[in-house]
Amino acid sequence: MPPMSQDRDPQEPLAELRERINRVDRQIVEALNERARSVVEIGRIKQRDNAPIYVPGREQQVLQQIRRFNQGPLPDACLEAVWREVMSASLALERPLRVGYLGPAGSFSHMTARRKFGASVEYDPLDSIGGVFDQVARGHVDLGMVPIENSIDGGITETLDSFLESPVRICAEVLINIHHNLLANSGPAQINRIYSKPNGFSQCRKWLSVQMLEAERLPVASTSRAAELAAAEPGAAAIGSALAGELYGLQTQFANIEDNPNNTTRFFVMTRESARPTGDDKTAMMFTTAHQVGALASVLDTFRDHELNLTHIDKRPSRRVNWEYYFFVDLLGHEEDENVRNAIDAARAHCVQMTVLGSFPRAHEVL
Repeated sequence: MPPMSQDRDPQEPLAELRERINRVDRQIVEALNERARSVVEIGRIKQRDNAPIYVPGREQQVLQQIRRFNQGPLPDACLEAVWREVMSASLALERPLRVGYLGPAGSFSHMTARRKFGASVEYDPLDSIGGVFDQVARGHVDLGMVPIENSIDGGITETLDSFLESPVRICAEVLINIHHNLLANSGPAQINRIYSKPNGFSQCRKWLSVQMLEAERLPVASTSRAAELAAAEPGAAAIGSALAGELYGLQTQFANIEDNPNNTTRFFVMTRESARPTGDDKTAMMFTTAHQVGALASVLDTFRDHELNLTHIDKRPSRRVNWEYYFFVDLLGHEEDENVRNAIDAARAHCVQMTVLGSFPRAHEVL
C-alpha cells in the first residue's frame, strides 16, 4: 500500500483563486480608466459643440451591447446595474448633471431616478411635478423625472396637466416595478397608525385588511413624508420604498405588501432637447379637436391610415372651456420618420391644436 501523501493546505486553492480575482480586478480598473479617458474627450467635444450630455439612444445602445457581449454566468440584469453606475460616473466626468424629481428624498420618483442615472449625478428634490417641469424649462436642472401612468391607478393627472403649460420635451421613458414596504422602528404588534400617500393605501388594501386591520390609516402628500413622520413617532409605520426606509432609518417590517406584484409605473425623463432617432422609438403628442361629429375618430383614422400603432391614449379637461378635452397619445415611431411626420401633418387638419411632446427610445426592460 503506497504511503499517504501529506495533507494539502485547504486554504491553498482559495488563495490561488483570490489571486486570480485580484489580477482580473486590476485589469477591470485599468480598462474602466481607459474608457473614462475617452469619455473625457467626448465631453470636451460635446461642450465645444454645445451638444447634450445625456443621449438616451447611446445609453440604450451601450446596454444592448453589454447584453450581447455577456456569456454568463452573471445575469444581464447584474451587468446592466454595473454599467448604469459606469455610465453615471461617465456623465459626471463629461459635465456635472442635475436631475430634478418629485421629492422629498426617498420617493418612488427618487428611487427611479437613482436606478436610471446612478449615484454619480446630482439630484434635486422638488415639491411638485409642476415644479419639475418648471425647473427643467428654466435650465435649473438638466433633466426631470416625472411619473406618467401606473398600471393599476392609470394616468398621473398632474403630469398630464403640466404638459399644457410647459415647453419641455420627453427624451426617455422608464418602467419600474413598484414594491411597497411597511417601514417602522416599532414591532408589528406595537404599530397603531400607518402613514402613506393615498394610492399606497389603495394598492395595499388586501394586505392591510388582513395584517393591519386595527391600525389607523393617515394619508399624507408623499411616501417620503410618510417615512419621515413614522421615523419620528413611536408606534407609527409608513408604506414606502426601500430607499425611503434606508434614508429615514426605518426597518422593513414587511416587504412587497402590494396586492398586485405586477404593479408598474411608467416615468418620463424631461429635457429641453429632442432625442435623436434610434430605430425603436415612441412619439408622444397632445391635441384637442373641434366640436364636430367624428373629429376624434378622424384623427385616430389618420394614424391608422399611416400604419402607426398607438400604444397609449388618455384625456384631460382643457381647463379653459367646459367640456373641452386634450387627448394624449403615444405611438410607435420617431417624429422624424417619414410616415410619422406625414401622419402628424394630416392629423393637424382635424385638430384645433396639436403639440408633439417628444420622441424617445422605447423602454423594454423594467428596472
